[in-house]
Amino acid sequence: AFLMPMPAVGELAPDFEVETDTGATLRLSDLRGQRVILYFYPQADTPGCTKQACNFRDSFHQFTERGVVVLGASPNTVAEQAAFKQKYNLPFTLLADPDHQLADQYGLWGTHQILYQGVQYETTGVRRSTLIIDPDGRVTYSQFGVDPANNTQEVLDLL
Repeated sequence: AFLMPMPAVGELAPDFEVETDTGATLRLSDLRGQRVILYFYPQADTPGCTKQACNFRDSFHQFTERGVVVLGASPNTVAEQAAFKQKYNLPFTLLADPDHQLADQYGLWGTHQILYQGVQYETTGVRRSTLIIDPDGRVTYSQFGVDPANNTQEVLDLL
């Protein structure tokens, strides 16, 4: 069960304070005035999550040209996020959410079905999801169950 629904388009994105891959604290409200892509992934350094992160990496210049901040969040520790970032040379900030407070706030932690290599599994964790937040802190795109292979291009097309 999910504690609350994912923020809907037009709603204010819940503010949060979370540690980044460097151990620094980041607040969403500190990014007012900039567009933010906040994407949630289940586990650092697994195939789908790596593909998605590398797609964001490979398109990163297209986001920076548009003045967009990219944030990737998962229930990994600061150390795990730092290792994932270094291993794949990821140029954007990763958020460490090991106690899944951030995922809970966004309605993305719970038990759900996933399809892996053609088989349905029930799992408890983060639903792979992407939000776009405008400079005023409002959600302009909110999608769960995104395809890690195509998500980056979908988001770019919306910017």
